[in-house]
Amino acid sequence: MRQRTIAEPYKIKMVEPIKMTTRAEREGLMKEAGFNTFLLKSEDVYIDLLTDSGTSAMSDRQWAGMFLGDEAYAGSRNFYHLEAAVREVYGFRHTVPTHQGRAAEHITSQLRVKPGQFVPMNMYFTTTREHAERAGGVFFDCIIDEAHDPQSKHPFKGNVDLAKLQKLVDEKGAESIAYLSIAPCVNMAGGQPLSMANLREVAAWAKKYRLSIIFDATRALENAYFIQQREKGYAAKSVREILREMMSYGEGCTMSSKKDNLVNIGGFLATNNEDFFVKAKEMVVVFEGLHTYGGLAGRDMEAVARGIEEMVDDAYIASRVRQVEYLGSRLLEAGVPIVEPIGGHAVFLDAKRFLPDMPQDHFPSQALAAALYVDSGVRSMERGIVSAGRDPKTGEHRRPKLELVRLTIPRRVYTNLHMDVVAESCQALLEERKKIRGLDMVYEPESLRFFQARFEAR
Repeated sequence: MRQRTIAEPYKIKMVEPIKMTTRAEREGLMKEAGFNTFLLKSEDVYIDLLTDSGTSAMSDRQWAGMFLGDEAYAGSRNFYHLEAAVREVYGFRHTVPTHQGRAAEHITSQLRVKPGQFVPMNMYFTTTREHAERAGGVFFDCIIDEAHDPQSKHPFKGNVDLAKLQKLVDEKGAESIAYLSIAPCVNMAGGQPLSMANLREVAAWAKKYRLSIIFDATRALENAYFIQQREKGYAAKSVREILREMMSYGEGCTMSSKKDNLVNIGGFLATNNEDFFVKAKEMVVVFEGLHTYGGLAGRDMEAVARGIEEMVDDAYIASRVRQVEYLGSRLLEAGVPIVEPIGGHAVFLDAKRFLPDMPQDHFPSQALAAALYVDSGVRSMERGIVSAGRDPKTGEHRRPKLELVRLTIPRRVYTNLHMDVVAESCQALLEERKKIRGLDMVYEPESLRFFQARFEAR
């Protein structure tokens, strides 16, 4: 019997018009933007898959909560609602709100990293690594090797390789490690989850050496869904229960609420460590605002609190991930090379296989993202050599094994017809891939260059 279609668990109440430009217009706009999709104007984009950060559609309940904003400078009631939501859903007693996730990363790095210490991560994320290195830390990749292979079908490619961690301790000593930065649903690996079994092992290993685990919990909910779907013993558990167990293995987390929490701005640092909390409260006052608003308006904190409560609905998260799977499945059917298994927040085109003859120094992912926009008005982003940046010691390009273009799906924004447009554009580009030209970088910022770098066609 044919499987019945499952529709989205929501109705659309309001729409925002989008416009389609001509190919000639897009060619000019892409050149004007220096072949960097971050430098395009939103009004010139037809389907915007640049990021899922802050691009979600909020619910009627969240919008209603915005009108209940308590904009008092100190002790806003919305902060206490946020604090209660974090305690209930994530399980952390203490919450420090920040304007977005990277502010929480900055505070964490400044408080916990001493110059020369290693910060092991299951693959890097750009801002997390940047803040650790600005504090004098040294990034150490402890993800399993399968994560660097886009064709590996490993169901939990976000897993930590304990042998790599043990080797670091054996060679450098446990005191050389600041803390473990663990990301559920690893973005740079293609949105790949880690298993609960692996997380338990990592927590036991960390406890043995008295090391702390701080989660980058940005997409932890999607990871909880994958555990529910793929890991033995969790099929009957709700994503809410699974998320709570995941977070129980860490001392705290940094959070960009602009992803899982379904809001357009906001974040927080949460912890069960009283000393860390007290120091973080002091630092947030210096860099963000008072510890009961941390750079956010009361109405924004209310939206985050309500988003936390809404996100743990099983029907919602299943629908969200299924849409990503829909796009990925269409691309696979068309022979378009992507990272497998399909991730939780995005589909990642494998630029090395898409453009096999283009050298990495010609920025194939950047070139492919630019070509996609010119073809159809779809905005995506590079996740390869440009995002990896330069080695601070040698000044040479870091050369990641993965050279990807991220097609990131905003939450509750597009329909599957939009996904069809994206898939058809990718298929058309694959058929005409020999026409895609490499790029030269003509402007390069010192930090996080992928946001503002400019390029010219070769």
